[in-house]
Amino acid sequence: MRRTGPPGRNVLWRAVGGQRRDVALGAVLGMGHQTGEALVPVLIGLAIERGVVDGDIPGLLRWLAVLAAVYVGLSLSFRLSARAGERASVTAAHHLRTEIVGRVLAPEGGAEEGRLPGELTNIATEDAKRVGAVAMALIVAFAATAGLVVSAVALLRVSLVLGLLVLLGTPLLLWLGHLFSKPLERRSETEQERAAQASGVAADLVAGVRVLKGIGAENAAVARYRRVSQDSLSATLRAARAEAWQNGVVTILTGAFIALVALVGGRLAAHGDIGLGELVSSVGLALFLVGPLTEFAWVNAELAQGRASAARITGVLNAPGAVTPGPSAHGTPSSGFQGRLRLRALSHGTLRGLDVDIAPGETVGIATTGPADAFALLRCLGRRVDPEDGAVELDGTPLTALGLADVRAAVLVAEHDADLFEGTVLDNVTAAVGAAAPARVTAAMGASCADEVTATLPHGVDTAVSARGRSLSGGQRQRVALARALAADAPVLVVHEPATAVDAVTETRIATGIRDMRRGRTTVLVTNSPALLAVTDRVVLLHDGRVTATGDHGRLVRDSADYRTAVLT
Repeated sequence: MRRTGPPGRNVLWRAVGGQRRDVALGAVLGMGHQTGEALVPVLIGLAIERGVVDGDIPGLLRWLAVLAAVYVGLSLSFRLSARAGERASVTAAHHLRTEIVGRVLAPEGGAEEGRLPGELTNIATEDAKRVGAVAMALIVAFAATAGLVVSAVALLRVSLVLGLLVLLGTPLLLWLGHLFSKPLERRSETEQERAAQASGVAADLVAGVRVLKGIGAENAAVARYRRVSQDSLSATLRAARAEAWQNGVVTILTGAFIALVALVGGRLAAHGDIGLGELVSSVGLALFLVGPLTEFAWVNAELAQGRASAARITGVLNAPGAVTPGPSAHGTPSSGFQGRLRLRALSHGTLRGLDVDIAPGETVGIATTGPADAFALLRCLGRRVDPEDGAVELDGTPLTALGLADVRAAVLVAEHDADLFEGTVLDNVTAAVGAAAPARVTAAMGASCADEVTATLPHGVDTAVSARGRSLSGGQRQRVALARALAADAPVLVVHEPATAVDAVTETRIATGIRDMRRGRTTVLVTNSPALLAVTDRVVLLHDGRVTATGDHGRLVRDSADYRTAVLT
């Protein structure tokens, strides 16, 4: 059986391994810097031996010149190592962010299940940053190791006892530091989870602030966020206490170890086993060891936090898809689909055994007596989920047998709550077609009455739109989103309640615009709007998840009480 290791380890080392060139460069330069730092007390000891003990002034000057050159070298190597490490860290974090966003936007979906948008944002930013920081931690670890090795060799040359003390004591300190980092790793993971949840709730509340104010639920929303934020604060404080405890214990152990090295060196000097210059070098090396050992404590903390964040990123990247990709992507261009849509004994959620056949170029309305039926139908038509039983077929082929890219190109589901993106109005409308079809874009703007929206905006189609379209009113957002869907010119367009936030006159114009622009293209209007249903070729009524009536709008109004209840009340 293949061993996969703890969750997140593959993500952690893959992210760092992708920057191995910068990590290797930073490590080599960092090792050079730490080697220079370790040689400084040795060179000072040699200068003292020549100048003070032996009275060799030229020798003293030579060693001082060597010391100056070492200082220049270690200064340059530090700067270049830090630059390489920072570049590796930010690049690794960038690639992780790109990978996370790619997984969230993948056609099979599933990554967003059970996670608020703000939580995914936190994972793609803070967690990616922490994993990227492991690259710098590795560089520091290699550099600190070089400093310890050079110090140990120098101490071995001065005294076998001092050298062995460093060589044997350092691994013990590192092991203890790793042991003490375990509580920090556990609490850091909890801290990130709570922080991400708080971010998600905050983003959710901000997105719905108008609704909250409209229903007078501000106090309840504030209380909800206060509870989540308090949980996040408590987790952060627990992680901070764990980190402080680890740093404190490691600092005490490090100080005791350095004091022991200095004490042994002092006793050796007192017994005449080492000279004055060697004593100065030994004390200087003992003081120098504070740096590498402290850096190892920092490295342990960074690795603990990086492992915790990598585990959370792995949860997103390895999330099971909401649907299973088809056996192959046929690569059929969207223009190659005729647009025949068929629901064959479809059952999912509240839907029970739907049989609906929609001919190519037909405009069909689907009215429902319950919103759950519409929701389940939209998810199946857009293949956001696979039906529990039965199938949705496109041109005689089940959607499950088509590649997800083919499905997305052929069937466009424009949901009622579709968001706009930050940019201009024109950027949003042309998101799916670019600037290659100006005539189609103009026609889509007219059909959706979005041209009336741009006529009232200060810069027309070039007016800036804030994130999620919050700078526009509800009706304006709906019309721009509908224009975007019409401009895409998909073989099959499924539109859900596209005109609930506009007045009756505009709704009628939109209904006519959709009918005219989609003539000859398969269109499904999932709506209870009489104006929209009146322009369809026929209407299918879903009641309690089943097809209970079919016919044109006028006949159903006359003959079906359930239809009248759903559409006219």
